[in-house]
Amino acid sequence: MKLSFQNNLSLSKLLPKTHETRSSPGTIQYIWTEREDKVKINILHYNEADFFEKELSDINESQSFNENKMTKWINITWVHNEEIIQEIWEQYKIHPLVLEDISNTTQRAKVEEYDDYLFVIIKMIYFSKKTSELVIEQVSLIVGDNYVISLQEKEDDVFDWVRQRIHKKKGRICKSWSDYLMYAIIDAVVDQYFTVMEKMSEKIEYLEEKLLISPDQKILHEIYSLKKELLFIKKSVWPIREVISLLNKTESAIINESTLIYLRDLYDHSIQVIETIENFRDLTSWILDLYLSTISNKMNEVMKVLTVFAAIFIPLTFIAWVYWMNFKFMPELEWKYAYPVWWSIIIILTIIMLILFKKKKWL
Repeated sequence: MKLSFQNNLSLSKLLPKTHETRSSPGTIQYIWTEREDKVKINILHYNEADFFEKELSDINESQSFNENKMTKWINITWVHNEEIIQEIWEQYKIHPLVLEDISNTTQRAKVEEYDDYLFVIIKMIYFSKKTSELVIEQVSLIVGDNYVISLQEKEDDVFDWVRQRIHKKKGRICKSWSDYLMYAIIDAVVDQYFTVMEKMSEKIEYLEEKLLISPDQKILHEIYSLKKELLFIKKSVWPIREVISLLNKTESAIINESTLIYLRDLYDHSIQVIETIENFRDLTSWILDLYLSTISNKMNEVMKVLTVFAAIFIPLTFIAWVYWMNFKFMPELEWKYAYPVWWSIIIILTIIMLILFKKKKWL
């Protein structure tokens, strides 16, 4: 089965953009590219018995969903509007340093504990449905007693199964509070890591097969592209282990004891993802070494053939050179059978050398 992959992951898309270093702490600086996409605010208000979903036109509307014993999940996509950040600050009294981290979408995954909420940054990784490119996107979570605010850079995400469980009123998520919703969101992100790793595994197998069939310059570019993708994935995924570990150790009243066991299981999954990435990086290095060895072997085969031809023609050239000399007395030149004898000697000598090379396994 032939697989095709996009290798358009560029450094400019993933490395941090220029940041003003002289600004004071808490200053909100927007580093994203200007977009015309409309910011979308969606709210899911639910408990074990009921749920309500609506697309909001303004973040202020979320304050009307404050019924007791219900959890609300506010998901904001296309976070590139400073007015939205300002409204979150006004409505939920979020610390300016948190708002700064939300606006700076090149943050490292981390968790911070405040008096009445937790702030979590994770990296969501998936392949775009439209372009098949690898997408690494920052997701910011603000987790309060009965709410979770998630902020995304783009509309695509990996949270469909979380929404489905809420819609169907199934599973523990509808019986639990915001801490379990936070766990479910992070779990969905980590599960997607495994899906990405499966794609990477397919790509590695594809490169191995292609390398054995036709190693060329194009496959070398694909190998380096794969190494670059794995490097970016590792950079994004590696801190998730620390995030989950800190959530397990936090003394915040927001996280209930019953949720800790799920976070510990999630920690094990994160370790497994990191180990898989390391294995894939080792495999990619091995593929690169295999490519270089294959090219070297091909060059050696070419040189061996050329050397054999040179060895055969050296004595033949010597014989021809002798008879091209302008000697006056060369009796065999007057001989009737000189020409066929000369060719017979040449052919016999060539056959003897070929047999000798074959016997020594040089051919």
